[in-house]
Amino acid sequence: MKQQDLFRALADPNRRRILKALQKGSMTAGEIGALFAFTAASLSHHFSILKAADLVRTERRGHHIVYSLNSTVLEDVSRMVLDLFPLTRR
Repeated sequence: MKQQDLFRALADPNRRRILKALQKGSMTAGEIGALFAFTAASLSHHFSILKAADLVRTERRGHHIVYSLNSTVLEDVSRMVLDLFPLTRR
């Protein structure tokens, strides 16, 4: 995981909305697209960036591509952020 790709992916509010939608479970590209007012090209671009950051996994099921969260990377990100900003008691 490249940190630059990861933070680039998380910097965009639309990609964060896609990740939030995937918290409910795996979805096809069409199901995700129906939730947002993105063009197919824009949605494809967002998926490409999320995949490059390894935040989502894909699985082909017949004619559909199903997207799901890569929870391992999200756990790594959480640890990284907590290491950058440790909780301290005052």
